[in-house]
Amino acid sequence: MHTPTSRPLMGRTALEWFSTLPVFIMLILTLVIGTGEMVHGQLLKLGESLFGNPETQVQYFMLRAEPVKPECNPSIDIDAEVQRQSAAPAQGGDDIDNLFGDTATANDPAVLRKSIEQAQAICQAKHSLYERVLALQTPQVQMYRTIETSFFGLFQIGTENRPLILLLMVAIATITTTLGRHHIGIRPVIYTRDHQAQTLAQVIANGFLLFSCVRYYQILQGSGGVPKEEAVLHWIWMALFTIMLLINVVRVVRPLRSSEGAGTWGAAMLAVPLYANMAIIAGVYFLLTGHDAGLAIYINQLMALPSIFMNLALFIWAGMLLKQSRIVDLLLDVIRPWSLSPQLLTYLILLGASVATAYTGASGIFVIAAGGVIYHEVRAAGGTRHFALAATAMSGSLGVVLRPCLLIVMIAALNKEVTTNGLYHWGFYVFLLTSTLFFLVSQLLRKQRASIESPSVAIPAMLRKMIPVLPYALLTVAIVMLYDYALETPLNEITAPTIMPIILLLLLIYDKATNKGKAELTPDYASHRQEGVERSVRFATTEAIGHVGALMSLMTLSLAVGGIIERSEIVHLFPQVFESPWHAMAVLCLVMVFLGMVMDPLGAIILVSGTLAPIAYANHIDPLHFWMVVLVSFELGYLSPPVALNQLLTRQVVGEDEVAQADADVRHLGFYGRYERWILPVVVMLLGLFIVAFGPLLAQHVEAFSFLKDLLPHATE
Repeated sequence: MHTPTSRPLMGRTALEWFSTLPVFIMLILTLVIGTGEMVHGQLLKLGESLFGNPETQVQYFMLRAEPVKPECNPSIDIDAEVQRQSAAPAQGGDDIDNLFGDTATANDPAVLRKSIEQAQAICQAKHSLYERVLALQTPQVQMYRTIETSFFGLFQIGTENRPLILLLMVAIATITTTLGRHHIGIRPVIYTRDHQAQTLAQVIANGFLLFSCVRYYQILQGSGGVPKEEAVLHWIWMALFTIMLLINVVRVVRPLRSSEGAGTWGAAMLAVPLYANMAIIAGVYFLLTGHDAGLAIYINQLMALPSIFMNLALFIWAGMLLKQSRIVDLLLDVIRPWSLSPQLLTYLILLGASVATAYTGASGIFVIAAGGVIYHEVRAAGGTRHFALAATAMSGSLGVVLRPCLLIVMIAALNKEVTTNGLYHWGFYVFLLTSTLFFLVSQLLRKQRASIESPSVAIPAMLRKMIPVLPYALLTVAIVMLYDYALETPLNEITAPTIMPIILLLLLIYDKATNKGKAELTPDYASHRQEGVERSVRFATTEAIGHVGALMSLMTLSLAVGGIIERSEIVHLFPQVFESPWHAMAVLCLVMVFLGMVMDPLGAIILVSGTLAPIAYANHIDPLHFWMVVLVSFELGYLSPPVALNQLLTRQVVGEDEVAQADADVRHLGFYGRYERWILPVVVMLLGLFIVAFGPLLAQHVEAFSFLKDLLPHATE
């Protein structure tokens, strides 16, 4: 990430004080919030086991605050009270009183006595409980409840302010990304006009965003005011876009001159950040349709799902922590004795990456989190730069259909026609298909024959290489078991965003402690690794901020693009019923691949659920079949030019210099050699989409393939 130079203060740059430290605190706070509920539940259990008293029927929850003495009198003179109430004049009432009883018996001495006796019994029970609770208020109880309630207070504050924490994190990360010129564009910024086009586009984009946020706030104020807690969020949005606007206005006034030359305006348009293009398109559309607050309304949808977007930031941070350790090196050392070809090694890496992708829930997140490690490992195995770039781009594309991917949970939550079990079941077969296609295509395109080391040589070497891995594996298992048994929280799609960063953080601490002074043993490409835990965590957090800012900007503005599609009702221009399921499937695939090019998966799933899914069902496409097609179509969209988001994220994590060198290496080759990093992933996912989309239709509607009907997915599964 390119960051502006600044004078160090106590060994830290001004940018690190402004962004790295606050974001690190917010990431830790997010982990505290994530673990807070499970930890607090165990604190309550422990408090019950330590201080609960079954004999006196006092439970710990009764001891969590100082007992208050009841105000009632437990030893009242019942006879005197009966006489007093009998002598009291009857109170006037209204007709409503007659609905609940006969008021004529209100002063009956027998009824009064029974009522007073019941009240006295309740009062005596309250006093008895008070005395029992007071007797158990020991210094130990008071100390424990102070710890427990303080933790609950911190957890509660964090839980109630998730949107605020998320927005502050996004604001700091986006400003840092803007200062570092780290936003995602179709091509890198090289020439002077690239810088000018990028800056001018951001001035216009942030102007639209600021105008829309101000108008949205004014509209809300005019319709009855904005609650204080929501007003803070609106002011942060406005402050964010004001700062970003000022940064780019200053750059317009003081333009950057590139040593590479002026460049052309046509090429410069491709260097404009994607988020700026989306903001300008959406801003113009909403302005022309008289919906001034449209941009602000749709980007505020980010606040409706704060946990999901905070989890994405945690996954990115975990990936950056992974890069600072030797974990992947040690794991691949176990495989290296077999002397596998780059293609076969890449296939095994992708199989492992698919499991990690299933926990992150989105391919783009995984590319950011672990793409750099995968790229360098494929290169270290002898793969060409272009092949390594292709493998990195699709490293997250295979696992989005596996358990416990969050996308599938979201699909099942929005669509009652399918279940997670059915989606995961058929997703596994889709995974087998796409992974096998990658292996076959990569083997067919392999330029040289590779020989595998004999088992007699490879197995002993592999066993020796497993020894350094065992402590990491044992530590990981211990942490997972601690959560599972001590906190009763298994590792799954809900808890993974909280548990995985903690695992990586503890593994990094162990790695740095055991590898102290041995940095020379790490591979040449691991020069990004820092010495010491503090420097490694700080470097990982700084890297994560740049990626979070770039990706969150893109995802936020893709919500606005989804708003254009939703409000324009362009989807409704398609016929609701096509001539045949074949035509319907072809059109739906094209639309969904396009959505994959311009929208993040979470927003796209929401849009498809309300627009395209009913069209598919109306054309007799099985819901399970349709949603498998949706996921594969999205992944093809993320790999397809001209946008190819996963390719852009790959460039982001690998670095512009490495990509430029990759292009320079293949300039003398033929068409496939020059564009391998684009063609290989697209061919694999296109073949996968064709089979997934039309294979079941072939079995349903072509007699020769009818024997395959029993193998097809059904939504009732």
